Amino acid sequence: MVYLTRIEHFNAAHKLYNPGWSREKNEEVFGKCANENWHGHNYELYVTVKGQPDPGTGFIFDVKKLSDIIQKHVIEK
Repeated sequence: MVYLTRIEHFNAAHKLYNPGWSREKNEEVFGKCANENWHGHNYELYVTVKGQPDPGTGFIFDVKKLSDIIQKHVIEK
């Protein structure tokens, strides 16, 4: 059995804010996550597949197709 790991990097941001509270209350409760300009994180996603290499290509899975799947089902969302 052979393993293939694809690593994708992406960034995401969020903001936690209750419009019924004052700015001070939001900052007290949510901290950095209440920032007006959002609060971001950097991520590294590791996706591993396993299988037997194809005798013709030596691939267990096409890395470009795997990257496309990750983009569509994880990063774009």
